[in-house]
Amino acid sequence: MNWLRKLFEYRESTQGDVVKPFLDHLEDLRWTLVKMAVSLVAAMSLSFLFVRDISEIVRRPLEVLQGNEPLITLGVTDAFMISLQLAFYSGIVLSFPLLVFFLAEFVLPALTSKERRILLPAIAAGFVLFGAGAVVSYYYVLPSTLSWFRAYAASMGMDPRWQARDYFAFVTHLTISCGLFCELPVGVIGMAALGLVTFPMLSKSRPYAITAILVLVAVLSPTPDPFTFMMLAAPVVAIYEACIWIVWIMDRRRMKAQAGEIRTLE
Repeated sequence: MNWLRKLFEYRESTQGDVVKPFLDHLEDLRWTLVKMAVSLVAAMSLSFLFVRDISEIVRRPLEVLQGNEPLITLGVTDAFMISLQLAFYSGIVLSFPLLVFFLAEFVLPALTSKERRILLPAIAAGFVLFGAGAVVSYYYVLPSTLSWFRAYAASMGMDPRWQARDYFAFVTHLTISCGLFCELPVGVIGMAALGLVTFPMLSKSRPYAITAILVLVAVLSPTPDPFTFMMLAAPVVAIYEACIWIVWIMDRRRMKAQAGEIRTLE
């Protein structure tokens, strides 16, 4: 429960002198989770109505490689469980802006009207960036990755006939991972706005961050082609570098504002 207490202490720090009892914080958290759950269930229900169309979209990259050959299902309930899985992930994508808004509303309850005007475009930008990452994954990363795995299996003398459960799990995880990669600017700039990170901190940790990015890209798209690997890694590294300099600008503006306030008081 220590992490909850620390979170609640952070909430109180954003509200000035307002101090709430622990149980009141828990009540706020409960209603936040209820709103997030209702949003997710509603988005999942809507997605389930179109799960056949979603399934066809997810299968299309594989059909380019092997034609209309159906995927294999070994379990009695596989088709239904896959439909639920697709509806769940689609629901997360559809309800993503609301989930982030409700979470931010709970963590930062004392936002001013100006800060709320900044928060909404940030959430919208995060949703657009997530969608852009998913599109890049679907049209670029996924086909090349599937092609490499299929060619590797053939080179090992194997006949690659993938199970439906494994294929859909692989595609959804890869697509969502690439979408989250593109959330990097929103996360870094958001932490900088809250004062959790600064330009010197990001600048000093740059080598470690780039190493982590390269490792994650290698894990997400295990292809032996170095050109393809660099084409995937370079944009993420460039995004991170841009975030560092955006934080530098933010730090300079914050320092100028603080200096102006000091001169005003004098």
